[in-house]
Amino acid sequence: MTTAPDRHRRFTGGVAALATLGLGAVAGAVGYTALRRRRAAEPPPSCPALEWPRVLAALHTAVVVIGPDGIEHANPAAEQLGAVDRGELRQPDLRTIVTQVRATGEPRSGELELESTGTVAVRVHASPLPEDRVLLELTDVTELHRVEKVRRDFVANVSHELKTPVGALQLLTEALADAVDDPQAAARFTSRIQHESARMGRLVSELLELSRLQGAEPLPAFSPVSVDRVVNEAADRSRTAANAKRIALHRTGESGATVSGSESQLATAVGNLVRNAIVYSPEDTTVTIDVTETRGWVKVAVIDQGIGIAPADQARVFERFYRADPARSRATGGTGLGLAIVKHIAGNHAGRVEVSSMPGNGSVFTLLLPSVALSARESAPPPDEIDEQVNRNQKGTP
Repeated sequence: MTTAPDRHRRFTGGVAALATLGLGAVAGAVGYTALRRRRAAEPPPSCPALEWPRVLAALHTAVVVIGPDGIEHANPAAEQLGAVDRGELRQPDLRTIVTQVRATGEPRSGELELESTGTVAVRVHASPLPEDRVLLELTDVTELHRVEKVRRDFVANVSHELKTPVGALQLLTEALADAVDDPQAAARFTSRIQHESARMGRLVSELLELSRLQGAEPLPAFSPVSVDRVVNEAADRSRTAANAKRIALHRTGESGATVSGSESQLATAVGNLVRNAIVYSPEDTTVTIDVTETRGWVKVAVIDQGIGIAPADQARVFERFYRADPARSRATGGTGLGLAIVKHIAGNHAGRVEVSSMPGNGSVFTLLLPSVALSARESAPPPDEIDEQVNRNQKGTP
């Protein structure tokens, strides 16, 4: 049985414990508040300062900071672009832009050309900075201008190439309508209409093919392709045109070569080379398709005895719509796209196409393709080796 003194001692002890706990909590709260205030008064921990010159040096965009006394900073891209030379702005137009920004306090943008190692087109943005400084940002847009020029030229060429057969068709249909009572004239006009319409159809088809090869559509899945099948199909496509000019098609070289790619595209490439050889060869001559395999590369050479190509034209024959002999090409229904298609097919198959020719001595177009067994360390044989092999083939020596 608990006595009154015992209850008094327990009550007194409980009160003391609660008092101690309460004082501890109060002390803890006061200490936490003081710690927070002390930390808030302290400056934040310092971060490593960014090394801005290194940051600017890593940019591909040219950056120049101009102060009251001249250039204060220029990253390597600005020097490589030719905007800065020996600590000064080389281009008067850039200095004019800096002056205008300082005078107005407003940013300015524009495009201009820099004369460094060559003409470089740049897009310039100038921004005012404190303390009479100006920030220049220069972006090289030379490639964009080149692509835009190619696009404009392409549209102009297509318009011109389509305008010619369309205009001819219009005139021929009018002449045909006036020749109703003249069967011979009507037949002649009808033949010309068929020729021009076929040419326009080929032009449209080759434009679509070229567009697909340049990325308008994904490339087909590659698989092992027999070069013999490709060569035979290309020869079969051109046999009628060859027979019309009594041109013999010969197949020489090795058999059994295999490459990886699209059989239909490769047949188009070789077919274009064979057709081109027939078009530019005189009657009663020979067109040879020679296949060899060297260091893991398959070479398909189309050799003709035609009129040849001048050295000045050889570098451009693979351009779209380029013709070394425009009159002859139009007379034979050529579109000027056949060799451009060959070039893109070769590129899509990790290969290339080469030409070797002398005026009056015929031409040799060689399509090089990696064989299925080609090692990643192998490289295509150089053009000199191609020419040497072709000369041996023409002379009949191994």
